[in-house]
Amino acid sequence: MQNTRKTRLLRTLAVTAMIGAGSVATTGLAVVPNVAAAETFTNSVDLVKKVMPAVVTIEIKKPANDQEMAQMGMPPGFPFDFFGNRFGMPMPGDPNMPNQQAQRPEITGLGTGFVIEKDGHIVTNAHVVDGAESVKVTFQDGTTADAKVIGVDKATDIALIKVDTNKDLATVGFGDSDQAQVGEPVVAIGNPFGLGTSVSSGIVSAKGRDLKSGPFDNYIQTDAAINKGNSGGPLFDANGEVIGMNTAILSPTGGSVGIGFSVPSNTIKSVIADLGKGGEVKRGFLGVSIQPVSEDIAAALGLDKPEGVLVADVSSDTPAKTAGLKRGDIIVAVDGKPMKQPRDLTRAIGSDEPGTEVQLSLLRANKPLTLSVTLGERPTESPS
Repeated sequence: MQNTRKTRLLRTLAVTAMIGAGSVATTGLAVVPNVAAAETFTNSVDLVKKVMPAVVTIEIKKPANDQEMAQMGMPPGFPFDFFGNRFGMPMPGDPNMPNQQAQRPEITGLGTGFVIEKDGHIVTNAHVVDGAESVKVTFQDGTTADAKVIGVDKATDIALIKVDTNKDLATVGFGDSDQAQVGEPVVAIGNPFGLGTSVSSGIVSAKGRDLKSGPFDNYIQTDAAINKGNSGGPLFDANGEVIGMNTAILSPTGGSVGIGFSVPSNTIKSVIADLGKGGEVKRGFLGVSIQPVSEDIAAALGLDKPEGVLVADVSSDTPAKTAGLKRGDIIVAVDGKPMKQPRDLTRAIGSDEPGTEVQLSLLRANKPLTLSVTLGERPTESPS
């Protein structure tokens, strides 16, 4: 019998130890992402020298959740249940005692970030700072600063944080991830396993990867080594521009096997612009349930080939209902952009702001139709 190993998708936040914690404030600041002038580097040495000062290590402290406690060999309720079972009396601080609040062991997590504005705005992954009670940033010269979380967007795993500074910080700029080519060289910088800033190189292995981790998955795949602790680190092209943010790996072992994934820079630019304005991202909402157009559905509807996105249901009191969409409609384009599969439609609608008017090109009973829809605001965990 052939022995098989289950492949696991691993976020790359390195969790290290239990220690004390502080607090993080939030604010809402407008951010205009820095875009550096393109400069093609002939070797990685010059590229790294140029961009390294803008790459930072991020250390967070937060209470451990149930999963993290289990990984440390601590069952839920530890140490209070253990103490009570052994000594027959409540442990001081037990949340089950009157006038006590729940207390959990605190852990330290390590990740990476990169400075995009000289005033201290830094981009990292949402899962790096999610739930953090304190965030500390360490720069390449060894200096440290406390950071505030400006905003977090879990849907795309992007976060914007800021440190207060009395000097201009080194920054990096964004490239155009849509122009990235499969096979082109890339350099990843991060803090794997808490060892310190490390550099790895590779190529763009693929684009548009869907990891089924969220509705807006559109990852750049790379074979540059990415490990736990690389989360939030930049992926650079040959011009020294950020074309992605290293976020996840696919691995049967927990270490890099050459399959890493980065959030595209064009997604990052859009999201952090919203986070900088109000600390959250507001997305357009249509109000339909959708599914792919299979070959069987195409044949049943009399289509020459499977194409577009099938409207399986239209929710009441939604922009879709108001605009006249019907169950069985096939959406083939939004504002002229072809919709080949459901995630294309989800991303297209979600990338527009509430109140935006879009043109939907449909097939209804195999006849073309165009509808104008004014988008609503996407609720949390909504399909489209």
